[in-house]
Amino acid sequence: MEPLNSGRIPTAAGNVGCDSWRQFHRRRFLNGTATLAGGLLSQGMLTRLAERLALAAESKQVDKVSAKSLILLWMQGGPSQLETFDPHAGSMIGGETKAIGTSAAGLQIASSLPRTAEIMHQATLIRSMISREGDHERATYNMKTGWRPDPTLVHPSIGAVICHQSENNIEIPRHVSILSDQWPSRGGYMGSDLDAFKLGDPRNPLPNLKSYTDPKVFQNRVSDLHEVLEKEFRRGRIRDLDKTKTLHESSTSRATTMMASEQIKAFDIALEPSKIVSSFGDTPFGRGCLAAVRLIENGVRCVEVELSGWDSHVENHTLQSNRCAILDAALHALIEQLDERNLLEQTIVMCAGEFGRTPRINVAGGRDHWPTGFSTLLAGGLFRRGHVHGQTTHELLENGKDPLTGIQDAVRVEDLHATLLHAFGVDFTKELQTPIGRPLVLSQGKVVSTLLES
Repeated sequence: MEPLNSGRIPTAAGNVGCDSWRQFHRRRFLNGTATLAGGLLSQGMLTRLAERLALAAESKQVDKVSAKSLILLWMQGGPSQLETFDPHAGSMIGGETKAIGTSAAGLQIASSLPRTAEIMHQATLIRSMISREGDHERATYNMKTGWRPDPTLVHPSIGAVICHQSENNIEIPRHVSILSDQWPSRGGYMGSDLDAFKLGDPRNPLPNLKSYTDPKVFQNRVSDLHEVLEKEFRRGRIRDLDKTKTLHESSTSRATTMMASEQIKAFDIALEPSKIVSSFGDTPFGRGCLAAVRLIENGVRCVEVELSGWDSHVENHTLQSNRCAILDAALHALIEQLDERNLLEQTIVMCAGEFGRTPRINVAGGRDHWPTGFSTLLAGGLFRRGHVHGQTTHELLENGKDPLTGIQDAVRVEDLHATLLHAFGVDFTKELQTPIGRPLVLSQGKVVSTLLES
């Protein structure tokens, strides 16, 4: 099919200038229009024109929903919804947290997030997330992949799926995880080449990017790897999709390409003005968020930045407040920089943990694991601005009561993933084959349309 803009709509014969409409007689105009329409119909041109217009309209709809990149701010340990995005100040479950107003009309969040309150008009806030996983590792797997753990299969994380379903046109890793601890995002059955590239505090330079030998000597060593050792590596090894390369050779090729690429500067936050660097906060997480902006700006598809330490079984209020102070500056600056660099429309920011914390405060002053009615923040792309979805109750639902009775408009983890993939223009019902030939859809959830702009 030829490009949509390659066709020309036929025009009536004659010398029609820019002001020729002033010279048209009504009857002459109608006669000319009828003649033109008849000609078009006789040649089937109107049908083809209608097809072009329909395809153009459909293309605009796809463009509208197709974000390009994802930034996942991962709150490892389980942040308390009651001390962050769903405070119940003054109620029997509210604890010491106070609520403050935000830039979104009628929306209040915890007073420990004053800078974040200033950008809530840019975000959608889900207060009704539900999961069936209450263990850290299993719940992390669930939230990052959209699937519950399966002993027979490793599912790809959301970032790996986005990379798999998009074009690879950069020389640095498309999937990056900053400050990841125990369970970084993985490629799963889609392949180890979609595992997240891991790095620590962006204040430190990337290791092993420079050769300590003469460039000619280095090139000879790389050539020897390909020409001499590779023959041995090929024996009995899993072959890459190129069928002539082993995974070892593919990895070596990607590494050497990255080492020589100008795009590697995207990791260097020292190239940013000091005012911008300081706005993210003088913390590894803040610097990670700034690095995420730079990486997205250079074509990286998914960046995960982890802030751990939210597991507050004791001294909940103190611990959560400490984490919020780090998150607050970084999240505010992240949204602000994406907006200023015109990246927010094509980037989705997701701030989430594996679950929330219990409404009841335990005897140690802590809150325990709570996978029912926790919060997730989303911003950018097609997600609505200044919108709150769902609601949780002020009551303690105990003594055999179903916790779901205290939640309005619950969102399942798999539905969140289906909605995210839809916002990236990915058909989440598409079936892929796992390495053992098992057909599997990208997501088993349903789109929550009320989270998206109409």
